[in-house]
Amino acid sequence: MLERLKINPIIAAVRNSEGLDRALHSEVTTIFLLNSDIFNIKKLIEKIQSRSKSVFVHMDFIEGLGNDHKAVDYLAEVIRPDGIISTRGSLIRHASSKGLFSIQRFFLIDSLSYQTAIKQVSSVKPDMIEVLPGVMPGVIKRICKEASIPVIAGGMIDTKQDIIEILKAGAIGASVGKTSLWDL
Repeated sequence: MLERLKINPIIAAVRNSEGLDRALHSEVTTIFLLNSDIFNIKKLIEKIQSRSKSVFVHMDFIEGLGNDHKAVDYLAEVIRPDGIISTRGSLIRHASSKGLFSIQRFFLIDSLSYQTAIKQVSSVKPDMIEVLPGVMPGVIKRICKEASIPVIAGGMIDTKQDIIEILKAGAIGASVGKTSLWDL
């Protein structure tokens, strides 16, 4: 994951089939799959991986699959994404124990949520974190120093300048839903 982000720090945050088609034909090397279900997840992941792109599935957005350890086991053993994303620390911890690269997502809305994120990072030990909204360079700079693990920023990213500021602040990548920014 880190090597791919060095090649291209822009991550396609995909929510629908049109977005997936666009991401598959873009320059991004990593895709965050933010919408899937138990019937299409395996096929989507195989399609993405066949294009030599990494795919991370957001556990909280897979319709029909629970948010428990058995769901993580199923993903690790049957579906085989490159990793998972979740806001739930217990799923992140379990995914890591199963050999899945884990990204814990945090919504930073105030200083309490910031402090909670820092505490969770040290106790859960994800491989990477994603902070939202991503357009907070000052906060991103602080969390990069305090968290001491790689940070991705996402959410509300609307311009190339937003991405530049995120990277300058110390994030190693930006997860972006706006398709026009995927080929920068």
